[in-house]
Amino acid sequence: MRLAGKIALVTGSSKGIGRSIAERFAQEGADIVINYNRTPRGAEEALRNVEATGRRGLIVKADLSSITEVRKLVTTAIEHFGRLDILVNNAGIETHAPFWEVTEEDYDRVLNVNLKGVFFATQEIVRHLIATKRPGKIINISSVHEELPFPNFTAYCVSKGGIKMLTRNLSVELGQFGITINSIAPGAIETPINTSSSMTQRSSAHCWRRFRSDDWESRTMWLDSLPFWRPLTLTMSQVQRISSTAGWPGIIGNNSPMGDIE
Repeated sequence: MRLAGKIALVTGSSKGIGRSIAERFAQEGADIVINYNRTPRGAEEALRNVEATGRRGLIVKADLSSITEVRKLVTTAIEHFGRLDILVNNAGIETHAPFWEVTEEDYDRVLNVNLKGVFFATQEIVRHLIATKRPGKIINISSVHEELPFPNFTAYCVSKGGIKMLTRNLSVELGQFGITINSIAPGAIETPINTSSSMTQRSSAHCWRRFRSDDWESRTMWLDSLPFWRPLTLTMSQVQRISSTAGWPGIIGNNSPMGDIE
């Protein structure tokens, strides 16, 4: 098992990609901190699945748009398990609206969860790892829309573009501490965040027949086919922007944080 003895915090892990990651990490030997905001039933189901693998789990409710709650999430996890080794910044939201109709409330809601929450959750675990003088792994779940246009979802695209640059910048800053940070940029996956988007359904119907986050066989195939485990085995701080275009996983990047090459 690739994660035996590790403690992993996966944000937004009561459903969708986050839940799939949490449950798969448990299969690989990790104890899991399951985070949710508004879906406690999903968190409880995820916990049962984690414990069914023989691993330990902990559910922590936290609104990642609030720095106070982000800090409480990390603190609670550390107090319960004694430490954290892996952080997966998965939680994210989107708001559909033409650019000219986006309100300040819409913008703040998306950016606060998708970017500010990631920024400060990462900061908290980095402080913990530095204080305990241990290496660690941070994985950001971004989106192909960090680069590809997605009309009517501009705030979402902006937030994911920010994740890309945050990852690249921190790879330079955190290398001295043995902390690696990587970004995974999936294409269309059928999850609760996007099943209501008719445009996404039309453009990715073929992909979704292959990859569904709520189907064990297809999500296991997706996680296995993705170069997902590389961020967990890297020993130097380096950027790997892992993407899947139209659902087919691929990897773009090299070991240098200075730029991407194919």
